[in-house]
Amino acid sequence: PDINMTERFDCHYCKESLFGKKYILREDSPYCMKCYENLYSNTCEECKKPIGADCKDLSYKDRHWHETCFHCFQCKNSLVDKPFAAKEEHLLCTDCYSNEYSSKCNECKKTIMPGTRKMEYKGNSWHETCFICYRCQQPIGTKSFIPKDNQNFCVPCYEKQFAMQCVQCKKAITTGGVTYREQPWHKECFVCTGCKKQLSGQRFTSRDEFAYCLSCFCNLYAKKCAGCTNPISGLGGTKYISFEERQWHNDCFNCKKCSLSLVGRGFLTERDDILCPECGKDI
Repeated sequence: PDINMTERFDCHYCKESLFGKKYILREDSPYCMKCYENLYSNTCEECKKPIGADCKDLSYKDRHWHETCFHCFQCKNSLVDKPFAAKEEHLLCTDCYSNEYSSKCNECKKTIMPGTRKMEYKGNSWHETCFICYRCQQPIGTKSFIPKDNQNFCVPCYEKQFAMQCVQCKKAITTGGVTYREQPWHKECFVCTGCKKQLSGQRFTSRDEFAYCLSCFCNLYAKKCAGCTNPISGLGGTKYISFEERQWHNDCFNCKKCSLSLVGRGFLTERDDILCPECGKDI
């Protein structure tokens, strides 16, 4: 069809004729190149000039660059189609970023690259694969570990190498045990031979290498009072009276009939009983 040369074809913004000129359609309206760039082009972060319609516009987090302006802030090498990192508004290639900001692995001494999984402990960093147990050389990962002498140990290896073994259960003591007769015990393993109650922090005594709480020891080994039949412990300064292979607590050494205390007095015996001279004169 014939083109009607009398029909106007003008820039939507400046109204200048577009015949014979380059133009861009936007929302079905034509714009001359100058108007389009002034109205719609992004400004380049590097050179601060508009990014024209005939240029490639590279964007990152709402910021824009000409293709030729998209380069490393440090070494100026192009970042087009290459990995990069952002630091304080600047873009850096991974090499420059690593040299400037990345931490060094405490084990292999190489840079820990951005985005790489790493382990951190007390200001030091490791590649995840370099953070290993000193004894078994296996990666510790997220498992518990114990540091010793600038080395890190997984818990099983630490127990094998350093922990004392309980005399009773033969398992490692990793936290506060008990020492008895220069041998280590778990607190929960150090119990009375008689009643099995824990002895840690309690008064106890021993007999034939076995430890007993005072109650069990007295019941098993202490002399029995001829008056009340309860044990005379002899521990803690308990006073007692002994006569012909019998013993009494001081408070139990009384006349069978009138209950007069016979401590320091004369007394008479009638079979298993003791009597004051007054009550015994009728014997």
